[in-house]
Amino acid sequence: MLVTGGNKGLGFEAARRLGEHGWTIFLGSRDEGRGRVAAEKLTAGGADVVMVPLDVTSDESVADAVRLVREHTDRLDVLINNAGAPGRVIAPADATVDEIHSVYDTNVYGPIRVTHAFLPLLQAADHPRVVMVSSGGSSFAVVTDPEQPVSKMHELAYSSSKAALNMITVRYAQALPEIKFNIATPGEVANRKFAATDMNHHTGELTVTEGTDSIVKLAMIDADGPTGTFIDRLGPVVW
Repeated sequence: MLVTGGNKGLGFEAARRLGEHGWTIFLGSRDEGRGRVAAEKLTAGGADVVMVPLDVTSDESVADAVRLVREHTDRLDVLINNAGAPGRVIAPADATVDEIHSVYDTNVYGPIRVTHAFLPLLQAADHPRVVMVSSGGSSFAVVTDPEQPVSKMHELAYSSSKAALNMITVRYAQALPEIKFNIATPGEVANRKFAATDMNHHTGELTVTEGTDSIVKLAMIDADGPTGTFIDRLGPVVW
């Protein structure tokens, strides 16, 4: 199992929880030093962890990551595309292409870059799964609901990048039925709650463990499980 952005927050907690189930965890981290510290913590807790230097915005880094993973295995059962960039919450009137591009490079091109590179290893698995970590803010229904806090967060980059990620995931699911592609948001959309992470300066009401419930669930679905779905820890999320 490979988790991108695994050195902290949701990625680290998902890796910790799934490591307890006996998975070998390939812990992707853009910062190699932080990644090694995180891997050591998980190893000390009894997990089987391999730290993988991985910058999802770099073709070279992703190719190196594939080579490293191949040194340990000939298949990949689960890929969790968790690495994300929040952007700077710039008002739409002030947003530039450079701002949008920097967020898309991580949140949209990153998952495509990683998924494409690891596809042969995924296809070699018995029933491979890909989990895309999105956001309630990617949902048109949520963003247009005046009762939802995100409806008042006026920005372009983050919410639109996650909406694009949702569509990409569905298209993968349709084109590659032998792989389960699903989307998780770490919040509780119906209750207008989100998980406390560095990305939101730990202002969320849910713990990071609660935030990973949907990620862990989708990582562990069986061969008869769903594909092309969008869930939070409570169940399906409206698009």
